[in-house]
Amino acid sequence: MAIHLLTGDDEGLLRTAVHDLVDELVGDGDRSMMVDEFDDEEYELTAVVDAAQTPPFLTDMRVVVARGIGRFTADDAAGLVAYLDNPLDTTHLVLAGGGGRIAKKVTDGAKAAGAVTNVSPPTRAKERSSWIADRIKESGLKIRGGAQAQLGEWLGEDAGRLDGILATLRAAYGDGRTLDIADIEPYLGDAGGVPPWDFTDAIDAGRTTDALELLGRMTHAGGRHPLQVMSILHNHYGTLAALDGADARSEQDVMALTGIKSAYPAKKALQNSRRLGGDAVRRAVGLLAEADLDLRGARELPDGVVMEVLVARLSRLRR
Repeated sequence: MAIHLLTGDDEGLLRTAVHDLVDELVGDGDRSMMVDEFDDEEYELTAVVDAAQTPPFLTDMRVVVARGIGRFTADDAAGLVAYLDNPLDTTHLVLAGGGGRIAKKVTDGAKAAGAVTNVSPPTRAKERSSWIADRIKESGLKIRGGAQAQLGEWLGEDAGRLDGILATLRAAYGDGRTLDIADIEPYLGDAGGVPPWDFTDAIDAGRTTDALELLGRMTHAGGRHPLQVMSILHNHYGTLAALDGADARSEQDVMALTGIKSAYPAKKALQNSRRLGGDAVRRAVGLLAEADLDLRGARELPDGVVMEVLVARLSRLRR
C-alpha cells in the first residue's frame, strides 16, 4: 500500500484534501470497517502505529488517518519513523499536517516511503488563477473568465473559502448555467485577506485608494495587527534604504546588498528604488518612525487612523 503525507497552511483546504483522498482510497468499500481516524488532541502516535500495523479484517486493506501531526516532536515520532521505514503492505497511512511544524524525520521518512503533497494554493498570481480555474472545473460549475478573476481577487489569501463558495453556487444554480460576477457576488460576503506584496505594490504604484482598501483587508479579514503591517512596511522600505546611494545595477547586486534570495523581488526593489529616489525613501522612513510612535501612544489616535494616514502619505511619495 502507501504512505501519504499532506501538508498546507490552510486548515480548510487540508481537511478537504484528506477527505477526498480517503474517499478515493475507500472507493466502494465499507468505510466503517476500513478506516481508523485519529483527530483529537489526546491521541498518541503509538496508537496510530499500532493501527497501521494491524492487518485488515474482512477487507483487503486498512486506511489509517492521523491529523495534526505537527504537534509531535521528533522523540514522540520515533515509533512512526520506524514504521515508515518498514510499512505494512495492507495499510494506507494518511498523515496530515497541522498543530505545528512536522518533525523532519517524519517528512523524510514519508518522502522515502510514499508521497508528500502540499495542498496550499500557489502564491504567484498567474499560477493561483490557474489553480482557481482548475477547482472551478472540478466542481462542475461554469464561471466566465472575468468573474473567475474577480473571485480570485476577492478571495485573496483565504483560498480555503473557495470550496464552500463553489458548493453554495452549485446548490443555488446547478451545473448547467454559465455564471457571471453578478450571479456570484450575492454569495461572497466580506473579501478575504491579501498577501503583503499586493499591498506594497499598490503603495509603490501610487494607487492610494487601492492601498487603503488592501490595508483594510489585511487588518480585518487577514487578521493582521497594525504592528504586523508596520513590520511589513519597515522591511519593504528598509530594503529600499539599503539601496539608497549604493551602486546597484542588477538583481544580483540587490541580492548581495539586501539578502533577498531570488531575482524577481530583487528586480522589483531596484525598480522601486529608482522610481522613488533617495529623498522619498528617507521621507518614507521618517513617516514610518512617526507612525510607529503614534501606535505606541505618542498621540491619542485610533490605530486605524494612524495606519490609513501613513499609507496615504506613503502612496503619494512616488515620483
